[in-house]
Amino acid sequence: MDGLGVAARDFGLRGPRGWAFRGIGIDAGPGSLIAVEGPSGSGRTCLLLALTGRMKPTEGVADVGGFKPPRHMAGLRRAAALANVAGVTDLEPALTVGEHLRERALMERRFGASPRGLLRPRSERRAETKLLIDSALTAAGLDVEALPKGPRTAVRDLERLEELRLSVALALMSGPRLLGVDDTDFKLSDAERDQAWALLRSITESGTTVLAVCSEAPGDAVTVSTRPAPARNTKAGPGEENTGTGTGEEKGAADALAETGRA
Repeated sequence: MDGLGVAARDFGLRGPRGWAFRGIGIDAGPGSLIAVEGPSGSGRTCLLLALTGRMKPTEGVADVGGFKPPRHMAGLRRAAALANVAGVTDLEPALTVGEHLRERALMERRFGASPRGLLRPRSERRAETKLLIDSALTAAGLDVEALPKGPRTAVRDLERLEELRLSVALALMSGPRLLGVDDTDFKLSDAERDQAWALLRSITESGTTVLAVCSEAPGDAVTVSTRPAPARNTKAGPGEENTGTGTGEEKGAADALAETGRA
């Protein structure tokens, strides 16, 4: 399955407390590795949510594989999956790796498969579940048997990179054409960052487009910056505020996550 191309022009989102991001331009083909680069609080997560159909933009235009938000939000959500997004895809620390994988596989089988598929023999369904889990783990580069307690390892006992790999594996189970990953390089050493980017590159090689939030983009990625531009010295009109460009997630992230639930 081909990935989704991502294009945007003058793309922006404003919430009740100001601009989360503004003036974003992107032009990336299917199967690209797209890095959303900027400091924390610059609107990175909000942009990720908007381009995966979880957040409604308020200005500009975007085309994600033919889906044009905000008109085609539902279709875009079905084609895209999220990983490692705080408040959206949080892993349960007390659950084990195996429990997370089985739960996600069950959800995919129940809601993603055809009704006729649910009537197949139990042995076939088990084999299909195992194949789905194994394929996702392989794509995410997570060797469950190498964990301290194998699949019985609790999420709270995972290293940061292992937790990222697990979140990616869970997202890949839905077979997305666009994978959005938040905080890709957060709390990773230089060597671990190299491994994380190698993982995301390998996913693009299978055809899936990857949109990854980071503090520093690798040189081979299509880079989109959310670094705020200098504030505009314009006078606010009646009932408006002087926001400038890119007031950032610190004012807009809470609004974004609230809108994500409504979307």
